[in-house]
Amino acid sequence: MNLLQGKTLRDAIISGANHIANNRQQVDALNVFPVPDGDTGTNMSMTISAARRELELLGDNASVEEVSRTAASALLRGARGNSGVILSLLFRGISKGLAGKRAASPADLANALALGVEAAYKAVMKPTEGTILTVSRAAAEKAKEAAGEAGEDIAAFWNVVTAAASEMLDKTPEMLPVLKKAGVVDAGGKGLLMVFEGMASVIGGDGIIPLGGNEAAAKPEETVAYFEDDDGFSGEITFTYCTEFIVVRGENDRSPLALRAFLETIGDCVVVVDDEEIIKVHVHTDHPGKAMEEALGYGMLTKLKVDNMRLQFEEKTSSARKAARAPQGDLPYVKPDPDRPFGFVAVAAGDGVRQLFLDLGVDQVVSGGQTMNPSTDDILSAVQAVGAQTVFVLPNNKNIIMAAEQSASLADRQVLVLQTRTIPQGLSAMLAFDAEQDADQNFLAMSRAAGNVATGQITFAARDSDFDGHKIKQGEILALEEGKIAFVEKDLLKAANKLAKSIIRKDSTFVTVIYGEGATEEQARSVEQYIHTKFGDDLEVAVINGGQPVYYFILSAE
Repeated sequence: MNLLQGKTLRDAIISGANHIANNRQQVDALNVFPVPDGDTGTNMSMTISAARRELELLGDNASVEEVSRTAASALLRGARGNSGVILSLLFRGISKGLAGKRAASPADLANALALGVEAAYKAVMKPTEGTILTVSRAAAEKAKEAAGEAGEDIAAFWNVVTAAASEMLDKTPEMLPVLKKAGVVDAGGKGLLMVFEGMASVIGGDGIIPLGGNEAAAKPEETVAYFEDDDGFSGEITFTYCTEFIVVRGENDRSPLALRAFLETIGDCVVVVDDEEIIKVHVHTDHPGKAMEEALGYGMLTKLKVDNMRLQFEEKTSSARKAARAPQGDLPYVKPDPDRPFGFVAVAAGDGVRQLFLDLGVDQVVSGGQTMNPSTDDILSAVQAVGAQTVFVLPNNKNIIMAAEQSASLADRQVLVLQTRTIPQGLSAMLAFDAEQDADQNFLAMSRAAGNVATGQITFAARDSDFDGHKIKQGEILALEEGKIAFVEKDLLKAANKLAKSIIRKDSTFVTVIYGEGATEEQARSVEQYIHTKFGDDLEVAVINGGQPVYYFILSAE
């Protein structure tokens, strides 16, 4: 096989999606940062699974252009977390490389992979080597080399690409000391290798790896055109036209059994029902004219109906594909109002935190945050539900920023994504908004306000780790300052007090204590009392029940 056909590419991507879904926990376990996070394997699996659902609706005659375009669109909308966004960008580049092609050669695939890697690198502000980016680049470079070898077929070519990705993945610990110290490879790179391995199973002729953890490969299911009609018949379409009519019987005494016998020679699903006055006919055939011509020998025809079942099937599957691409959820689309210049979308978890943003003027709050990264489509749906000319988006988590930025390219209005990495940064940005200023002025003012907030978070260790000089045991209390581990504690209140002391500066005038799941108001008031005792009663302290998961306390000082 020297060319990759659309059907094979479709099944290969489905297989890749199944393979990483079956092994997502293995990829999740490679995360070296001990804080509960979005989990790389889960994010990548959910991202490419969005493509699997749409690809399963494509017929066997789809071209590589249609397959890659369908996959890229679904991946973009379903992208979750930074790793999921990077995976979607790789497939977007691949789609551009396969544009206009019915089938693809190794050279075509090599060029497409190179475009995908280029798109992924451009999207990351400060690319870090030893990550999924490095693994993808090594695969693309090897692909270019392999495509130039004489007689290289698609299966051998893809095996070389997969092997190159695996070899580079094994080298990632040498590029990132944190990986070497933990004794693991990069999680995103491992996830990409899982996708490539799943694709190799199909391209190499072993079939789709089934979903569910079974490593045995299975043959891909065929996409079969089928029908369901009003006469109780259903099944695979063998003949094109569903033909129905009524014969008003003439004076001749010809037997309807003869008509039935003729119809069975030109079609199937034959029904001939008669009484003294009429004969009702139903047949699936490629020649409705012949059926009618024969029936004229029995009388006059009336109530003729001919339906093209193949076109009906195509329309049905097309509608299903459109429904699969439609934004999920109950948010209605709202057309931008010329009289409303600005609107706001924030990402947050916890009823109290959600209400804080709503009280500050946010129009839509997308449920999500740490361990719950919303997809690009989730954010896009919220943006499109805000009837404003310009919508500011506050991700409030570093692992959501890239997905938010992807939504900007899909929206039908201006979208400005603020680089807010924490809830306090998002709240401070909203407080800095000035309706009298234009979009650019507000973007700068809100960004500066977010950058001036000192943020601390108290959470727990999700796994044992030796990270950044800290020996951490699962379940221990972790204090984070600006997203980095500050110290480890065993007592929750001691940790909160110590963190408050660290983030409050001499010029701080306002402190917020947001307590979430696992913490009580009594504990929060105790932290408030500590702050007043340590820094004086002139320092204003607000205690809020945020109800957020993962973080016992979110502290901020301004």
